Amino acid sequence: MKTDAAPFRLEDYRAPAFTIDTVDLNFVLAPKATRVTATLAIRPNTDEAAQGRLELVGDETVLKGLKLDGVALPAERYTATPQLLVIEGAPNAPFTLEIETEIDADANTKLMGLYRSSGTYCTQCEAEGFRRITYFLDRPDVLAVYTTRIEATKADAPVLLANGNPVESGDIPGTDRHFAVWHDPFPKPSYLFAMVAGDLGVIKDSFRTMSGREVELRIYCEHGKEARCGYAMDALKRSMKWDEDVFGLEYDLDIFVIVAVSDFNMGAMENKGLNIFNDKYVLADPDTATDADYANVEGVIAHEYFHNWTGNRITCRDWFQLCLKEGLTVFRDQEFSSDMRSRAVKRIADVRTLQARQFPEDGGPLAHPVRPEIYHEISNFYTPTVYEKGAEVVRMLKTILGPEDFRKGMDLYFERHDGEAATVEDFVSSFADAAGVDLSQFMLWYSQAGTPQIVAKGQYDEDAKTYRLSLTQTVPATPGQSQKRPMHTPIRFGLMGPNGEDMGFSDVEGGRVEDGVIHLTEANQTLTFSGVGARPVPSLLRGFSAPVRLAIDISTADLLFQVRADSDPFNRWQAAQTLAMRNLIAGTAEQVAGRAPAVEPALIEALGEILDNERLEPAFRAQVLQLPSEADIAREIGRDVDPDAISAARRALRGAIARGLEDRLQRRYAALSEDGAAYAPDAGSAGRRALRNTVLDLLLATGTSAAIDQALRHYDGAHNMTDRLAAVGALSQAGLPERRQLLDAFHDRYAGDALVLDKWLMLEATVPAPETLDRVRELLRHPSYQANNPNRIRALVGSFAAANQTQFNRADGAGYDFLADFALDLDKRNPQTTSRILVSFRSWRALEPGRRARAESALRRIAAAEGLSPDTQDIVTRTLA
Repeated sequence: MKTDAAPFRLEDYRAPAFTIDTVDLNFVLAPKATRVTATLAIRPNTDEAAQGRLELVGDETVLKGLKLDGVALPAERYTATPQLLVIEGAPNAPFTLEIETEIDADANTKLMGLYRSSGTYCTQCEAEGFRRITYFLDRPDVLAVYTTRIEATKADAPVLLANGNPVESGDIPGTDRHFAVWHDPFPKPSYLFAMVAGDLGVIKDSFRTMSGREVELRIYCEHGKEARCGYAMDALKRSMKWDEDVFGLEYDLDIFVIVAVSDFNMGAMENKGLNIFNDKYVLADPDTATDADYANVEGVIAHEYFHNWTGNRITCRDWFQLCLKEGLTVFRDQEFSSDMRSRAVKRIADVRTLQARQFPEDGGPLAHPVRPEIYHEISNFYTPTVYEKGAEVVRMLKTILGPEDFRKGMDLYFERHDGEAATVEDFVSSFADAAGVDLSQFMLWYSQAGTPQIVAKGQYDEDAKTYRLSLTQTVPATPGQSQKRPMHTPIRFGLMGPNGEDMGFSDVEGGRVEDGVIHLTEANQTLTFSGVGARPVPSLLRGFSAPVRLAIDISTADLLFQVRADSDPFNRWQAAQTLAMRNLIAGTAEQVAGRAPAVEPALIEALGEILDNERLEPAFRAQVLQLPSEADIAREIGRDVDPDAISAARRALRGAIARGLEDRLQRRYAALSEDGAAYAPDAGSAGRRALRNTVLDLLLATGTSAAIDQALRHYDGAHNMTDRLAAVGALSQAGLPERRQLLDAFHDRYAGDALVLDKWLMLEATVPAPETLDRVRELLRHPSYQANNPNRIRALVGSFAAANQTQFNRADGAGYDFLADFALDLDKRNPQTTSRILVSFRSWRALEPGRRARAESALRRIAAAEGLSPDTQDIVTRTLA
């Protein structure tokens, strides 16, 4: 493996010697040779500028011309390579630099900088893509005002878009070309620059802000798909209203534009006033989008819009502060979706995501703090830790301070730092000052990696009417951090009495307890609650009030009591998950030993009671009935993991539950029939479909021909994508041969729709059957698969590696070898997508010895390859460390 380049370290941050006040860009678009002229108003920023050396970064950048204050710069005054432009003798006073570059947009398969997607010119500049457009001080703390002129042929690109407000447009006399000029009055870093040009369809609407301003709204997409943008427009308007109501934040430009493109490395990008989206997070109608797709469109639209303030108006000083915009904005979009839908169900879904994606990262070689202190490739730090754990840290801050002081802190943050590039310290100090509290210990959540473990033990003294609760917190060692300190962890709780209601207490000693929250600040704390009238059942970590692992000494009987009676929906769900996990871990051990696993009958009955409890939301009941995934079980086992044994144990438990509840499942399935009712994506309707489809999935676990016929009828009778996909998915996940006819029918029905075919590719890739790897190889040559499209890659290969636990982790190592071969080929074209798929290897050390050795061999083969991209080299190096 080649030697790593020097890493970037937070402690080395220095303000730039020069800064840029204005950027005037002129794009003359042509597919193979776009000319870009960038006119930069530069001024000295620190004493270092007096040395006269100006360094601007590039990335495969092609220089065509260079002028300083309008005069062509002689060759001896500068050095230009594709990665760097160095100018010697730069003035120690404000000056203008004009840079002309040329870009082959058609050849840009990295999808960073300027590229073409299905004939549309598009940019992606976060994190370091602007340097592929022109040489620049491409760093978040260089904020400039941008004016962008775009010129193109009218036939190829009738639509010309950039950041800000449109200020001028027209035809170019004597040519078939036209132009448009956009101006963004708000200073921004280069990563927020955007430009789009092409032949696109559009829908339009407007929004009146709380101050009475009328904002024009537009969503652009491929022609013929305009009708599928309606829900995204509705979500946008609701997002704008919610941000005004909840945070007092008003949109600030005259126009807000979203563009949906089919080739995109990420989900979406919050460029100021011109959000560019992967079209899967914009396009939705009942025939092509599931309820989950509708929820994702709503959430991602909101996320990118909310970035207008938490990311754009206040941006990051440097990339180490990435959580400052991403974690905070994820928190905001989670709160929005909770208000739009079911708060309890949304919380469970978010925690499922956190535990499935972030906990493994925190527990493996790729662990890093929410604010990392070192990185090699910043593109590899757009991680669950930054996003999901970052959101949990903000949520804890709200729990610790309470809603009123939290809002005061947010208001102060916007007041102090609007228009600035800020740090985590700026953010947290706003809350400390607003609430008048010391948050220095809380800051450890930003600097310490790893998932803390909380061990809880309770003891009731009937004579004294006291309850002693002992809490211990430990933070495990992680790469680069062997010693950890106790953190301020808020534990929301209740003491459940015999009737299921929370009991009061007269006093508490041993720690701070306020408003139903235990403030755990020491490594070991024992709290004594006085005046507790009966033995309580402790309900700890309600609402998942901190991103920790909770180990509690609690009996099966008490867990069953929680499932039936806990007033906190999250802990009710968590109690069912804990019971199921205990059963699954024991069952896995039995499978390894060659014995049939036993099943706890009381668990089956408790699930049956949840199924039949019509006082509970259908969506909540669906969540409770879904067992922990195979990956969840592997994470809990933690070492010498045998994916085949885990899969067998999970199948056995599902089968036992299905057989034990078969009659009740059938009654519930019939009661939830929609009988041809018109599809609606609202939370209530989606919840009923979720429960019915979960019931169908469980019925298939009986393995009976009647259940199989029922799934086939479910598919034939479906009038929306949610139900149709549920039937195909249930048969596919059951590994039943009847899946083939539905998979083929599904493909034929949607043969012309790429986004729906992504669902088909995902279904094919996740079938837990020995023949699936060969099928994935076959599908790489299928006409519906596009080798350079990130959505297709993620749907097929990404799903196989991340979601097919038994077949990716085949005992013969063939799954690992396949992914290694695929990654080595893809890395030449799209390093970002490659590195993100290789994250599937992150838990290889937890596997049993045979698989562990084969996974390591595949990783070392990748590491030894010549010419690896820095993105892939970084991931593989850290995974093997």
